[in-house]
Amino acid sequence: MGALFVLTVLLGTAAAFYACAPQLGAKGGGDGLAMTRESDHFKDGKFFNPMETTIQESFWGSVVSFWKFAFTDNNRVPEHPLPFVKVDAKAIGQGAPDELRVTWLGHSTAIIEMDGQVILTDPVFGKRASPVAFAGPKQFNEELPLNIDDLPAIDAVMISHDHYDHLDYGTIMALEGRIARFFVPLGVAAHLERWGIDKERIVELDWRQGFTHGPVTYTAMPARHFSGRAGLDAYRTLWCSWVIQGKRHKVFFGGDSGYFDGFKGIGEKFGPFDLCMIECGAYSPYWPLIHMAPEQTVQAHLDLQGETLMPIHWGKFNLSLHSWDEPAERVTAAAEANGVRLAVPLMGQRFSPAEAVPQAAWWRQVPDGTAQIVANAG
Repeated sequence: MGALFVLTVLLGTAAAFYACAPQLGAKGGGDGLAMTRESDHFKDGKFFNPMETTIQESFWGSVVSFWKFAFTDNNRVPEHPLPFVKVDAKAIGQGAPDELRVTWLGHSTAIIEMDGQVILTDPVFGKRASPVAFAGPKQFNEELPLNIDDLPAIDAVMISHDHYDHLDYGTIMALEGRIARFFVPLGVAAHLERWGIDKERIVELDWRQGFTHGPVTYTAMPARHFSGRAGLDAYRTLWCSWVIQGKRHKVFFGGDSGYFDGFKGIGEKFGPFDLCMIECGAYSPYWPLIHMAPEQTVQAHLDLQGETLMPIHWGKFNLSLHSWDEPAERVTAAAEANGVRLAVPLMGQRFSPAEAVPQAAWWRQVPDGTAQIVANAG
């Protein structure tokens, strides 16, 4: 009887948390519900990928990958803090309007300055990619290259999907008053509306739909992934990549995606791109269809007709079985083998793809204990 009581309390607590915790987001609905139902890749209450895609290879593959993740090390977390450049927040948005400048802040968060606009991608400034503060993937560094309170006004925030390492409740709440527009795929607006964001500031798009905000057009394009924030809501919201077109420059932001022939189609329609920001981390043989290996990252860049490749989705969280620096090593080797111009900035390092791009293999020095804050190089 005592065990049954404890189980009942635990289940009740979990149910209450699921129902009330704002960080879990909405359970669906919102003004985009009609658009969602009309989407040609939405059926039986769920979105689906451009081709057949499974999250895991098999049930036993899930068991093995969980066991390895829980009980193996493989240098997945660096022994020392990673080096970074302390961002000069006052310089953001102050460059020439016709320049393209980018500042990688770790994982998939970056600041893009283009045509006089300041654009923020998948902003995550929280210490964990998790709905709770005591568990879940923790960022490698205690200190970030940019304090969230120092961010200037943001013209646009782009969200690729609603996973916790791409959409962080605390970050959105902290930035809410400084963001002019949110660009999100179908269904994600409901999360923001639950968090108190005025729906007039949210642009919700299906794949291949675009919206022009000032001199920049934001177009949601397909990706091969999935979504969900509460375990039972997988595929209820859409995931996407983004094409950002200004008067002189074009940038591709891939979000999360497995490799697929859609990259070639995007390149044929929108390319060439001045910069492609494509994931290169969190891959695994146990989920090969929803995240790219670094060699596929380079191939996607070639398909997209990109000029400079900046790999993202690495260097901040332990999300897979590979070592923390393996993505950088493999994408560097693949880029060299294919003649691809690669930019691998330190976190916080501001650069222009039109100029000399950062290419030093900084991650190789971290095991020697030489990690440090680097003077602002932007």
